Amino acid sequence: MSFEKIAVLGLGKVGRLAATLLHEGGFEVIGVDAQLPLSDVPFKCRTGDISDPQVIGELLSNVEAVLSCLPYHLNIELARAAHLAGIHYFDLTEDVPTTNFIIELSKTSRGLMAPQCGLAPGFVGIVGASLADGFDRCRSIRMRVGALPQHPTGLLGYAFNWSPEGVVNEYLNDCEVIEGGVRKLVSPMEWHETVYVGGVKLEAFTTSGGLGTMCDTMLGKIDNLDYKTMRYPGHMELMNFFFHELLMRDKRKLAGEILTNAKPPVEDDVVYVHVAAEGTENGSLRRKEFVRAYYPIEIAGARRTAIAWTTSASVVAVIEMVRDGLLPATGFLHQEHIPLEMFLKTPTGSLFKAGATSHG
Repeated sequence: MSFEKIAVLGLGKVGRLAATLLHEGGFEVIGVDAQLPLSDVPFKCRTGDISDPQVIGELLSNVEAVLSCLPYHLNIELARAAHLAGIHYFDLTEDVPTTNFIIELSKTSRGLMAPQCGLAPGFVGIVGASLADGFDRCRSIRMRVGALPQHPTGLLGYAFNWSPEGVVNEYLNDCEVIEGGVRKLVSPMEWHETVYVGGVKLEAFTTSGGLGTMCDTMLGKIDNLDYKTMRYPGHMELMNFFFHELLMRDKRKLAGEILTNAKPPVEDDVVYVHVAAEGTENGSLRRKEFVRAYYPIEIAGARRTAIAWTTSASVVAVIEMVRDGLLPATGFLHQEHIPLEMFLKTPTGSLFKAGATSHG
C-alpha cells in the first residue's frame, strides 16, 4: 500500500536530515519538535509536546506513517499510538526492551512496525545477512561500526556526534551474541580486538543493541554472531575506568552530561563499517568482507556529517522501499530480511555508494 504523508518526530541533526530526504523523495512531511528549527527547512514544521498523548493522537490521525528520531525512552508510547492509529511506524532505536515491546504490538498491527532502521542496528544487519546469503553454510557473521572524529584528540579519541543517552546505553547494557551455536548475553566493553580499516588502527569491543533482531533470525542457522563498536585504541580501557571504577554506571544521565561536555560534537567525522562473514561455498571455506569509510557529504545544499547522513539515509531508504511496495506493509520488519542490492538501488540508499571509500 503506497503512502505519502509522514510525520517526523524529533528535529535534531538526524531527524531534520531524514525529513529533508523524505521531502526530496516526494513525501508530504510534517516535522514536529518542542521548538522550530533555527534554520530554514523545505518541509512543514510544527511545535508540540511529544510526551502528550493527546497531541500525538491528533498528529497521527492526519498521517499514514511516523518516523521517530526521539530519545529511545519515548518510543514505546509513540509506537503504541501508531499501532492504535493503524499507521506505519519507523524508528532508530538500539534499545532491546523497546524493540521487544514493538514485536508484540506488530502481531496485531494494521501498518508496518519497523524499529532499528538506523546504521547499527539497521544497515549493518542488512549487509551482514547479505554476505551470509552467499554461502552454502555460514559459520560466522562479525559486524563492527565506529562513528568517530577524523582528527581525534586526547586519550579518549572521541566526540559525541551521537546521542549521549544512546552511547551510555550501549556501553552499559548486556549484549546478545551467538557463540558456538548458543544464544548468550555477554558483558559490554569486553571481547577486545584490533581492527584495521584502510590502514587506520582501531579497537573493537562488545556493545549493546547493534545486532537488532539477528539473534532471533540466525539462531540454529549460524555458529557465531556478534556486534562490536570500533574506537581509536585505548578508549575501552578508559571508559571501563569511568563507568565501573568511578561508579558512573549508577548515574547514567550525569555520565552522558560529563562526556558530552568533555567531548562535544565535531563536523569532520567518519563512520567506519567492517562486516565479515565466513562459511563454505562449493565445499571450500571462504571469507567475505564489506569494509567502508563514510565521510561528510553535501545533501540538499548543505554539508552533512557522516553519522547524520548514514543514519538518516538508512531509515529513509527503508521507508522508500515500503512506499514502493518492495517490503511488507504490515507486521514486523526485520532489518536482516531487507535485500542489500534493492536497498542500494533506492534514491536514498544509493548515497551509500556515492559517499563511500571502499576498503574491501
